[in-house]
Amino acid sequence: MKTRLIRPAAIALLVVAVTLPIGAADSAKSLYHKGKDAEARQNYEAAFDFYKQAYEQKPRDLAYRASYERTRFLAAASHVHRGQLLREAGKLQEALAEFQKAAEIDSSSFIAQQEIRRTQKLIIDAGNAPAPSSGATPPTGLQKRVQEAQGPVDLAAISNVPITLKLTEDTKVIYETVGKLAGINVLFDPDYTSRRVKIELNGVTLQEALEIIALESKTFWRPVTPNTIFVASDNPAKRKEIEQSVIKTFYLANLSQPTELQDVVNALRQILEISRIQPLPSQGALVVRGTPDQIALAEKLVGDLDKARPEVIVEVAIMQVSRDKTRNLGISPPTSATVALQNNINNTTSSSSSSSSSSSSSSSSNSGTANQINLNRLGNLNATDFTVTIPSATATALFSDSSTKLIQNPQIRAVDGQKASLKIGDRVPVATGSFQPGIGGVGINPLVNTQFQYLDVGVNIDITPKVHAGREVTLKVSMDISSVTGQSNIGGISQPVIGQRKIEHEIRLKEGEVNILGGILENQDIRSLNGIPGLAQIPILKYLFSQTNVEHKENEIVFALIPHVIRARDVTDLNEKALEVGTATAIELRRASQAPPAVPGSEATPASTQAPMPTPPAQSAPQTAAPASFVFDPANLTQAPGSTFAVNVLLRGAQNVYSVPLQVSYDPKVLQVVNVSNGGLLSQDGQPVALVHRDDDTTGALQITATRPPGAAGISGQGAVVTLTFLAKGSGQSTLAISKGGARDPAMQPVPVSGAVATVTVQ
Repeated sequence: MKTRLIRPAAIALLVVAVTLPIGAADSAKSLYHKGKDAEARQNYEAAFDFYKQAYEQKPRDLAYRASYERTRFLAAASHVHRGQLLREAGKLQEALAEFQKAAEIDSSSFIAQQEIRRTQKLIIDAGNAPAPSSGATPPTGLQKRVQEAQGPVDLAAISNVPITLKLTEDTKVIYETVGKLAGINVLFDPDYTSRRVKIELNGVTLQEALEIIALESKTFWRPVTPNTIFVASDNPAKRKEIEQSVIKTFYLANLSQPTELQDVVNALRQILEISRIQPLPSQGALVVRGTPDQIALAEKLVGDLDKARPEVIVEVAIMQVSRDKTRNLGISPPTSATVALQNNINNTTSSSSSSSSSSSSSSSSNSGTANQINLNRLGNLNATDFTVTIPSATATALFSDSSTKLIQNPQIRAVDGQKASLKIGDRVPVATGSFQPGIGGVGINPLVNTQFQYLDVGVNIDITPKVHAGREVTLKVSMDISSVTGQSNIGGISQPVIGQRKIEHEIRLKEGEVNILGGILENQDIRSLNGIPGLAQIPILKYLFSQTNVEHKENEIVFALIPHVIRARDVTDLNEKALEVGTATAIELRRASQAPPAVPGSEATPASTQAPMPTPPAQSAPQTAAPASFVFDPANLTQAPGSTFAVNVLLRGAQNVYSVPLQVSYDPKVLQVVNVSNGGLLSQDGQPVALVHRDDDTTGALQITATRPPGAAGISGQGAVVTLTFLAKGSGQSTLAISKGGARDPAMQPVPVSGAVATVTVQ
């Protein structure tokens, strides 16, 4: 009983042990074929997964391992490419996930690790995720110093409203006055020598005022902090000593030849006069040291010159049509006959017999060969001794019509100014010479060595494109269509005979324009007649006694070029923009002044607007109407001679005010008007204010008119109408008084306003 039970169990285990490897092999093979199908569809991620599963099931199969290792790189590269596209679209988290998948597939992929670090930095900078705390190596002291180092110091944004400045003072006083208006600190070089100049500026910004003062006083200034400038005399030694020095590395991304890097270096040295430039051809980079303006201009020039070169695809069409028609008609009659003697013409036979039956004899003699005769036979010749041979006649009726079309349509992609070659065909050896080594001797035939060179036979095309503006292309073309047409024996060596069709020229075409470079048309007619002379020329009998052969050959070949610009020159407005870069002795950039934003629909342009002085905020008018009045803020103040200060003219209790005309009187011996700017009351709703003023510095009368734009409603409340900036000229006391003033509503009807008085003491 036990034996009966053990035997089936053993058989079952054996079957399982045999079928399991077979099933695993079939599964691995199926996965391998699925991977091949996915790879053919260029779905490298799926192919990698299938190959990986097949390799894990049968790790000893080299085919599975080779496919697995090969697609590992391709799958990782696909994830990297997809991540780059997602990052360009602004999807940083999704891009990071793709880069991490690439690194997981191929841990040796440096580009995947690099893109992970770059994307993590972008996420951190954007504030989408906290900085990773684990795995990051803390920076060393030098690295921390570099990371904390700031870029070139630039002056913070200052008010760009137009100001009016009229001063005849020491340059230090003028600098300090403009500095107070701009809200910046002004420092002077210890070696600075001041002098008295006259400045009269109307409608300039504070930035422009600083530049004009520097030009007038032959000085220059540079920012020390965002709100501090340092002023010094303008000479090369001082500029070299005081101006900032900035270092930057430029990586050029579109270098195709080593000379292009040197071209950029030469441009920076000649145009910007930068002496400290170190090119790094191995990295395609430039390390430049110079002033901030020089580095900024260098960045522009590098951006102008480091452009991807245009590329062209030239479609070449080579069309050849050959046709061969042959007609052979007639009868080929025999044109010769052969007469010959019989081979046995010289044979003789004699017989003798006796009556006795016991003896008989016969004798024969054979002599002679074909076409030979014995002289004693000449008299006995007859027709049976000759043989006549006549060739057979042949009747021929043949018509042949063959047509051949050959079209070659290669495409060549070339970079602007670079030669591109296409060769399709064979390399045929051609003997170029022979020499005899000096080893010959008596009785020894000297050896002869032959030298060969190989010629490219087939379709040979050389194209050098040049892309112009307007999507036009100049093509320098050399096209050679050749073939071996035969062999020739020269000096005992068989040499190929090469037929050639070649064209070389330079043309300029529009993109997509089809141009026929050249065409060759061969037309050949051959007519031959074979037959019996005389009878072959008789019109009717010629078909019986002659054969006519007529052959017509046509061969036409056409070359055509079609250029397509696939990458044009990328020139932006900034590349073509002309910039002011200072003088011949100093390279510096001049910042463009930005006009204050205009409100749509307004027509008035302010002559002077908001100054950077603090003003009390406008407030709503009280419920109970009160008489409007002017107020000076502050009403009493004391200043030192040479100082600059501001006084606000407030309007309280304003009701539906559209325009404010007023006249301020002051003592011209003590005070000097530096600037008049908008105070903010009339522009509290965002409307621009037209501000016009006229100063009579002989009588000390300052006339001011502030008006809202046409069609605007009036303003109610209280606040500063204008801000007056004065310069304390000399010691004494001056009274500021609004001798004439008032307000007007949108209908230009007067609104009563009481005047105001303030006292300024200079000591």
